[in-house]
Amino acid sequence: MKALNIVLAVIGGAVAGATVGLLLAPEKGEKTRDNIMKYLESKGVKLQKSKLEELADEIAEEIQK
Repeated sequence: MKALNIVLAVIGGAVAGATVGLLLAPEKGEKTRDNIMKYLESKGVKLQKSKLEELADEIAEEIQK
């Protein structure tokens, strides 16, 4: 069980790091969100676009603090 938690933490960290990297990239926000959506869909994660935009905005706000 402990090994599973470690693996999930590593995967979660990788996804968070990739998301932060995309958010800090010098592209328009809409294009960045589209790139994140395409990436998540390729991994089998389905999100509504509005939920993704909310998540991206929250992450961007935290980064700016």
